[in-house]
Amino acid sequence: MESIRQNKVGKLIQKELAEIFRSEARNLFGGAFITVTVVRLAPDMSFARVYLSIMNKEREGILQKITLQTKEIRKRLGLQVGKQLRIVPDLAFFIDDSLDYAMRINELLK
Repeated sequence: MESIRQNKVGKLIQKELAEIFRSEARNLFGGAFITVTVVRLAPDMSFARVYLSIMNKEREGILQKITLQTKEIRKRLGLQVGKQLRIVPDLAFFIDDSLDYAMRINELLK
């Protein structure tokens, strides 16, 4: 169970990462539509698992590009939230497949 502070910091990181992906998607990720769905923080707030919804056929390739750019993304995040957070957490990116799962369940129920 996450604490209130973890939830608030997670929402802040989610908002700022969404802005970073929105502004840099055309240049770095081939114009893919990337949505940050959930950010889960470790209890000490030094590590964040970021779940992304990627609207593109080459989701795995784009996730690899994002993973290669993790240091740059963390640096930009630090510039945005450096005044609010003492430590900018390390980031790990994962594909959020909950929408695909819901669509599959919907197809099975038809």
